Amino acid sequence: MKNRNGSSLKKSAAALFLSDKLALIGLFGICCLLIPALFAPFIANGKPLMMFADGKLSFPFVRTFFAPESSETFVECFFNFSSVLLIIYGVLLCCRRKVVKWTIFIVCAAILLVPFILIKPKMDRTDYRKYAEQHASWVLFAPIPYGADEIVSAPCAAPDRKHYLGCDDIGRDLAARLIYGSRVSLAVGIFSTLIALVIGISVGMIAGFYGGTVDLTVMRLVEILLCFPTFLLLLILMSLLGDYQIAQSIPLVIGVIGLTGWLQLAILVRGEVLKQRVMPYIQSCIVSGISPARIMFRHLLPNISAPVLISFTFGIAGAILGESGLSFLGFGVQPPAASWGNLLRQAFDDPFAHWHLTFFPGAALFLAVISFNFTGEALRKTFNADRGDR
Repeated sequence: MKNRNGSSLKKSAAALFLSDKLALIGLFGICCLLIPALFAPFIANGKPLMMFADGKLSFPFVRTFFAPESSETFVECFFNFSSVLLIIYGVLLCCRRKVVKWTIFIVCAAILLVPFILIKPKMDRTDYRKYAEQHASWVLFAPIPYGADEIVSAPCAAPDRKHYLGCDDIGRDLAARLIYGSRVSLAVGIFSTLIALVIGISVGMIAGFYGGTVDLTVMRLVEILLCFPTFLLLLILMSLLGDYQIAQSIPLVIGVIGLTGWLQLAILVRGEVLKQRVMPYIQSCIVSGISPARIMFRHLLPNISAPVLISFTFGIAGAILGESGLSFLGFGVQPPAASWGNLLRQAFDDPFAHWHLTFFPGAALFLAVISFNFTGEALRKTFNADRGDR
């Protein structure tokens, strides 16, 4: 191996990855999705970020930041919490002592959890734009001064100076709904792929490590499940859950996509484990009496992490497509929650007349899928080049 030092190997791999144009395009696209999703309340919000009215300084958006007025509070709270943590981490980068830095970070995270837990949602229907005109001497709104669920214009209004991307079928600002819809897509993509990752790695490692009857039984079950087209299986499961009056929420969509997306990963992991299992370092672990669980997760897993990471990146793109397809057909995330699939569905009756409901959500979906695919392809090239150096 050219680089025997672990840190220098990581640096060379990172340099190789960042030298790939596909990687740069993919990372740029992911940032274009992730940054608006994290800081959505500061970009699109119907409540002022700061207002001085009747002699008092107030921050009307704060309550809804900690207790969102949304049907999907889990996703909203997760991204709001993550955005503040990201800011805290950025501030702590100047601290050189790792122990102090991480101690402060953990304490801040624990303190930050308190308002998210204690503050309860409270519906506030105040029209702050009119209120600010009548009472405020100074007010600061977000760049898009509309919430994702506010009806602010005529249905399907075309883009103009007030609504940069137009409005949806009941008059809600499309730009605001696209931004909050990115939260849904990223949450579904990341969390469902993580679920699939845990199941696929566990099943594949058990089948590959034990072999014999265990491998035969597990892989036959996997092959039976593979006979069902994944998207058809998603539709069947979502429709069955709907028949039992189970609400089609984002956590449910995440769970269903995650539970149906691990099959290919299990086959990939099983193949990698079969190759690594005959290596001397694994055989010596077995002879030494080390427990199978420790061998699999301490020794095998780090050595098969490259294909798993690549599969994870591609899996996010597939999960985002799956969620959008389900929502477009009415089986996924339900209104009033913002979703790119829901927005595309609104233009179904007349896609040419409502071109903005077709073009902008479609462009966002295209950007998400191509960004994760480009990143995954760049990772594949990097790991293949790294193997060639050994």
